[in-house]
Amino acid sequence: MRNALPDLLRLVWRVRPRVILAGMAHLNFLVLAARPLLPRSTRIIVRQNGTISAILQNASRPGTLRALYRALYPRADRVICQSDAMARDMQDIIQVSSSAIAVLPNPVDEAAIRCAVTGSLSRWPTSGSNILAISRLAHEKGIDILLHAFAQIKEAFPASRLIILGKGPQEAALRELSAQLDLGDSVHFAGHVADPSAYFPGASLFVLPSRHEGIPNALLEAAVAGLPIVATPASQGLVELVGRSPSVWLAADSSSEALACALRDALRELRSDEKYVHSWIPPFFLRNAIPAYQSILDEVLLWDSK
Repeated sequence: MRNALPDLLRLVWRVRPRVILAGMAHLNFLVLAARPLLPRSTRIIVRQNGTISAILQNASRPGTLRALYRALYPRADRVICQSDAMARDMQDIIQVSSSAIAVLPNPVDEAAIRCAVTGSLSRWPTSGSNILAISRLAHEKGIDILLHAFAQIKEAFPASRLIILGKGPQEAALRELSAQLDLGDSVHFAGHVADPSAYFPGASLFVLPSRHEGIPNALLEAAVAGLPIVATPASQGLVELVGRSPSVWLAADSSSEALACALRDALRELRSDEKYVHSWIPPFFLRNAIPAYQSILDEVLLWDSK
């Protein structure tokens, strides 16, 4: 991102956009740090993907990161959060004004997902329980927690299998852990998959084992597909979203023991190929979420006309 600064400045001065919308943590910092060098008329909206307190707790240099948030985020015209809990957390830690924060749902293309699910054949064996995880293979995503939990449930569900979609810096270590746990062919690392929804047909459930998260799109897409969900309480926003939904089994904490317990409960209750209507998912549909983003853009743009 540091190397991108000259190109970013040249691009902005050439295009002179009325609004910049940034949605990656380091890019947010870069754009906000560069604000004094940008045209004064250019507005900046940043989208926060994770809960700041959890990010700081797991950061290698939390003091430096906290200082960056506190120095730079108040420069944004609007900060988009994914949940009310994330917004409260941000206000507590970096003192961004409540008037500058907007809570908007992640847009999910429900029509495309349902079309893919309807038109795709199952990539799973027909017998046994098929557990699907979609994740970057990094520490915060908790795939190591999932592997330990899966090893614990194999005795009760010997025909169960786990497919993990995604790549990341911990891939080699996770493959080694799977071998150490003697999980053999029951675990498959599928790597990067361009269309993860192709694995929804035939999946018994979707599992989210993260140590900390915002409101992950992989979980939302699995919900659109009607998959039952097992998840760790990776953020207060996620806990508030799914609540006591009968279609979600929430682990007591982000440990392998708690996740294994939730997986056992789900697998014992589920019937083969059962699909759920998740009552909390409609606000994330494109037709609902995109107008919410449009309204924020319009609000910021109107400042120039007043």
